[in-house]
Amino acid sequence: MKDNKQNTSKYLFVYGTLMQQSKHEMALFLNAHSKFIDHGYCHAKLFEVDGYPGAVLSANKKHRVYGQIYELDNTETVFKVLDIYEGINPLLPEPFLYKRELIPVFTSENTAVISWMYLYNLPTTNLQYIPSGKYRLP
Repeated sequence: MKDNKQNTSKYLFVYGTLMQQSKHEMALFLNAHSKFIDHGYCHAKLFEVDGYPGAVLSANKKHRVYGQIYELDNTETVFKVLDIYEGINPLLPEPFLYKRELIPVFTSENTAVISWMYLYNLPTTNLQYIPSGKYRLP
C-alpha cells in the first residue's frame, strides 16, 4: 500500500457492500468510524464479481461508478480492518483481490475530492459489466 506522507487522504469512496444502505458488518464498522460526506462518482467500469462489485479505472469519461464518499476518523485504524476485508493481506500471495489507490472522485456538485478507493485487482474478462455504474445490493 502506498500510504505514506505524500499519498494520504482522509476520504474513502465506496460503491458496494460498504455503502450506508448495506447492512454488512463492514458497512456498520465504516459508519462507526467515519462521517458520510456526499454521494459521488469516479471514472471507472463496474463489474459483478460473485455477489459483490468490482470497479476498475477507465480513461473514458463516460464510464462512471457511483457510490458514497466518507471522511475517516482514523485512516490507520479503518484501513487495518478494511484492507483485510477487501483481500489485501500481506500474509496471502499476490495478486490481492483488490488494491487501494488514491483517485479523483466527484461529489454531487462535481467537485473533485482525492479519495481512497478499493479497485478490483484481478482480470475482468469473464465478469458481467454493469453499464449503469450503480451496484444493487442483495
